[in-house]
Amino acid sequence: MAHARRNVRPMATIGARLAERDRRRFVGRSSELAFLERCLGGDGDASVVLIHGPGGIGKSTLLRELARRAGADGRRAHFVEGRELAPAPRALDAALAAAREETAPLVLIDTYERMTALDGYLRGTVVPSLPERALVVIAGRERPSRGWLEGGWESLAVQLELSGLSADEAQELLALHGVDDAGRIDELVGWAKGSPLALALAGDDALGAVPGDGDAAGRAEEIDRPELMRALIRRLAEAEIDGPHLGPLAVAAIARVTTIDMLREVLPDSDAVQAYMWLRERTFAGPLGDGIALHELVRKALHGDLRHRDRERERDLRRRIADHLHAKAVAGHQLLSIDLSHLVENEAIRWGFSWDAAGEHRLDEVRPGDAEAVLRLLRERRAPERWSVLEPYFERAPERIAIVRDLGDRIRGFELSVTSANAPPMVAGDPQLGPWLEHARATGGEGRAVLWQSAVDFTADPRTGVQAMLGMSGILRSGLENPRYAYLPIDPRLDGAVRFAQAAGGRHVPELDVTLDGRLTQCYLLDYGPGGLLGAQRALIYAELGLVPPQAPAEEEAVRAVAGDREGDLDLAEAVRDALRNLGVPHKLADSPLASGATQEQRAASVRTLLEQAAARAFGETANEQLLRRVLERGYLDPAPSHEQAADELALSRAAYFRRLRAAAERVAALLAADERLRAGG
Repeated sequence: MAHARRNVRPMATIGARLAERDRRRFVGRSSELAFLERCLGGDGDASVVLIHGPGGIGKSTLLRELARRAGADGRRAHFVEGRELAPAPRALDAALAAAREETAPLVLIDTYERMTALDGYLRGTVVPSLPERALVVIAGRERPSRGWLEGGWESLAVQLELSGLSADEAQELLALHGVDDAGRIDELVGWAKGSPLALALAGDDALGAVPGDGDAAGRAEEIDRPELMRALIRRLAEAEIDGPHLGPLAVAAIARVTTIDMLREVLPDSDAVQAYMWLRERTFAGPLGDGIALHELVRKALHGDLRHRDRERERDLRRRIADHLHAKAVAGHQLLSIDLSHLVENEAIRWGFSWDAAGEHRLDEVRPGDAEAVLRLLRERRAPERWSVLEPYFERAPERIAIVRDLGDRIRGFELSVTSANAPPMVAGDPQLGPWLEHARATGGEGRAVLWQSAVDFTADPRTGVQAMLGMSGILRSGLENPRYAYLPIDPRLDGAVRFAQAAGGRHVPELDVTLDGRLTQCYLLDYGPGGLLGAQRALIYAELGLVPPQAPAEEEAVRAVAGDREGDLDLAEAVRDALRNLGVPHKLADSPLASGATQEQRAASVRTLLEQAAARAFGETANEQLLRRVLERGYLDPAPSHEQAADELALSRAAYFRRLRAAAERVAALLAADERLRAGG
């Protein structure tokens, strides 16, 4: 007996469920997807798109969304995962064999930093052999190698750098993960800094976390749970971390910028140069200032994990780093005040004095049209009464004003500050700064005081860090190496401003308060003490660690020691620059303090060899590092006919070329200063 056939739907699979969940949790990236879809449709000029960005920024997620959109149009995606591919040309050929059989394949290569050994083969053989209508999208943590930007590829390949999600997109992603508590959302958005991976992991973690008491400290403690930190490390950096280098990695997780000098002083038993070179080669690290900085999300995860695993080790390293930075700062490196502020954990202090916003904002001078824009923004904030005092400065002393702009060039805040040495004439008629400057003179502090007329954060959101950047700006632009006093304009209606002034040790001086059109501005006076701002910063870090800072004699001894080191470093740097400038003049090379050997020929040859060996080791593989190397080569080692021609060849302005040439020479000098074996010919 025949049974009636029943309609049977295809069985749903776990893979299909996973893909659907991934699709529903995708947010943002509208501009990037619009560009990629134009390329996919043949409307763009690119056949190769090189996506790069730090771990956790959403590169893989973007590739999967592009594949889904291409699939909806009947176009198949061919995935190559760098973590799973053997580093051999035949493995890459096999992975893309099917793509060669299609007329318009979409090739998606992920985790490209794991297969850079095949970079030349991919560019020289594989991609050129793909059909004309193919689109190749390559995603990795590192910037693309120079080969993709020259030799004709620059007409077919484009770079696409991924940045973090916006605050609105981050909130949307958290909502998709079921997080609906407003306080927790704010904490997670501020903590993740736009990283989709951090948001997703923290969002899922928050759902299973034990509910806090609702205050900021409770929520922050939940975010920093050890399980979450270790999950982030596994996803972002575990494959690149090994036991012998955990010490340098811990230093880099705590410090804002890690240098060879810092590693040598903080970890005296380690090989500082070797440790620095190892850090420099991590995909989650990059050059910053005179050293290396970890990508912020990795740094946070590593620092949080260190704090949970070995609290005493973390505290000892933070103290050692603070001592190193303080000694260098008071010896003349005033910008290290930024790095000291990075070690302070007091949130009330960080509200008004930190450099956290520097990744998404920058300080700028006053431009044409800024005065009108600031007036409009003041009116929007219902504070137009300030303008009558500010206008003369914008017109006749714009150099005393710093503008904070975001990456879109929008004005996000401004500050106006003076010292007795740079105060313009209109200060005498300023109802606020005039009496304040007179007070500084009368109390003997005029030569070491910074006085703010205004520090206005138009974002009104402390999470942006703009207000803190404005506070730091006044110090850095003051021209004072180590200010002793600060006069702060405090709006008593802003709780954060009052808490900052009080936490910093400020004293309210009522007789210096000012009222404009019924709006009160209070004056808080900070006296940082005999050690100035730098001493106060270190004392604050020590207090957070429960320690008593060293007494003045010990401080002076440390300063003298660092000053001596600095003098030696300057002598070596000058010797390196002289040798580089005279590479073609044997008798001058032979007279160099870098030279060794008996004859003039031997001594000259020893200097050339020394500089070439140092140059070969001094630079990393990132685009910026390689540009420094090329500047050094075309400026000195393999010189162009003139510096101007070298600048043109490298597509740099004359000022940028000479700035990088000096930086490259100093990098070589720093390596030689740190590596006695290299100078000894070892």
